[in-house]
Amino acid sequence: MRFPTLPTLAVLCAAAALPLAASAQDFPTKPITFVVPFAAGSATDQIGRAIAQGVTEQTGQAVVIENKPGASAMIGAQDVARATPDGYRVLITTNTTHAANEHLYKQLQYDPVKDYAPITLLGKGGQVMVVNPSSPAHSVAEFLDLARKSPGKLSFGSGSSSSRIAGELLQQMAGVQLLHVPYKSNPPAVADLLGGQIDMMITDTATGLPQVKSGKLRALGVTGLKRSPLAPDVPTIDEAGVPGYEMGYWFAAYAPAGTPPAVVQRLHDLMVKATEGAAARQFYATTGTDPAISTPEDLASFQQAESRKWGEIIKKAGIQPE
Repeated sequence: MRFPTLPTLAVLCAAAALPLAASAQDFPTKPITFVVPFAAGSATDQIGRAIAQGVTEQTGQAVVIENKPGASAMIGAQDVARATPDGYRVLITTNTTHAANEHLYKQLQYDPVKDYAPITLLGKGGQVMVVNPSSPAHSVAEFLDLARKSPGKLSFGSGSSSSRIAGELLQQMAGVQLLHVPYKSNPPAVADLLGGQIDMMITDTATGLPQVKSGKLRALGVTGLKRSPLAPDVPTIDEAGVPGYEMGYWFAAYAPAGTPPAVVQRLHDLMVKATEGAAARQFYATTGTDPAISTPEDLASFQQAESRKWGEIIKKAGIQPE
């Protein structure tokens, strides 16, 4: 029995790889679904739609947004983790699912590392602390004074881990006790804040600042160490009375584990180019989100570092995993 020589094997392997390379180059040949684990109108939803438009413009294929909010974004994350690894179902998510949840819950129905193929970062942003205009608090200091006078009476809502941990960190660093009210996503929490059902929330600028500019909410502070160019009159929480306070968030895209590397690279290239499109540029400019892209390998390393950071914040805040 004769075995192929090494040169022959090389030719055979190259020939076998040609169909995969060709299929990846032709990808997509049908509509792609972007699964967003937060509600319509959330910052993640907004950037997902902007990137979807850019991918459609490049490929001529529709990109469908499917919102699957709930359970701290775990419903949407599980959906993609269990999807067919062919590149046609992609998770547009945040640090909630891929850095914080593993420290907030004893059991996840997905593994944030093993169940996904990283594609690229999409952006980084800050948050804003907001109250109803009827609130007697006109500054961070005034809100904290009210909280100290009535421990556990004032409430804060959150619809993401970023929002929740921002509130938990505020309590820890300011020495106050607030009542946490969880929501499926930030927009429903904002709706209850508008209606007076909760007293405060710290939400992404994409969701909160439009309400502030329309006069429906009052901004007390932003979570970055620098003021937002979109709200230069709003102080940072750091300068408003909680020295050293800082809390941000990030967006990223993931495919199911097992997606062919060539397809992951094709998705990466399409999505990175989409961040330069008109829809994405408008999102970044109007929400205070900074563009941020990465290689799949760099996203994996970044996620690992972020998981450590979020784990430390959650532990210091004294939050017990549920």
